[in-house]
Amino acid sequence: MLAAHSVDEFVFSVPDLAAARHFYESFGLDVHEVEGGLALHTHGHPHRWARVLRRDGPKRLLWLSFGLHASDLPRFEQHLREREVKRIAAPAGADAGGFWIEGPDGLPLQLRVATKCSPSHPAPREFPPANGNAGRSPGRSVLPKVRPLYLSHILLFSADVEAATRFYEDVLGLRLSDGSAPVIAFLHTPHGSDHHLIALAKSGGPGLHHSSWCVPSLDAVGLGGQQMADAGYAQGWGVGRHVLGSNYFRYVRDPWGSYAEYSFDIDFVEAGKTWPSADHPAGDSLYAWGPDLPEDFVTNHEPG
Repeated sequence: MLAAHSVDEFVFSVPDLAAARHFYESFGLDVHEVEGGLALHTHGHPHRWARVLRRDGPKRLLWLSFGLHASDLPRFEQHLREREVKRIAAPAGADAGGFWIEGPDGLPLQLRVATKCSPSHPAPREFPPANGNAGRSPGRSVLPKVRPLYLSHILLFSADVEAATRFYEDVLGLRLSDGSAPVIAFLHTPHGSDHHLIALAKSGGPGLHHSSWCVPSLDAVGLGGQQMADAGYAQGWGVGRHVLGSNYFRYVRDPWGSYAEYSFDIDFVEAGKTWPSADHPAGDSLYAWGPDLPEDFVTNHEPG
């Protein structure tokens, strides 16, 4: 089972770090200053899920780092060599550890030894207490801040979803969960993860559409959306429920046209299990119920 086990980190740039800090702190993440930018953590969790670097120009996805088990490192080196995968230098601002390769659409990918941070069991599910028919809703005057638990997945843009899917399957060992060819595909790791570790959506080139963060209840999805609206981020999509992955969602639009998603109750693929993947009708690729899709929801605002 030679495969990456996690998205260890995603890194993107924006022209305004103060705006990024305000957005992600409002979203409920812990934001720390690091050299050249900001680090995104979930509350009380030591893992650094993402970095936001300051660069002039529009927002841009810079690179992804995938986590490997240490025992797989020599096997991956041979695997890459046999497939003649192009090795590249580490991008500016990145560490040179592990292997750097050129991914689909020219996106730099790092394969490095790391502790598994993708979930190894289904997401927690909390529901209002069974207290008869009274007092089950939280009081608005005492609502705690919604704080996501961990990164569930990211959705990337690609000019050729089918070719990118083959790359992530053949080179990184990921497996197709579901899709609607040729416009979208969802992939998990055989080491165990949510329904998708990464997803791919059709566009003219690379980019980051959204990062998705696990919350423990449907209330948290709705309250997170309200929390962001109160902070000045009312634009987005949801509350609704996806078909592929089954999760309840609220997407919040960031200042650069991409999204952060509150996600609850997504399907889970156990380690070593075979998921019944299928090619689904286009109507099932986005949602079962919810508000109408915003016109530019799948627009890639990053430069080609």
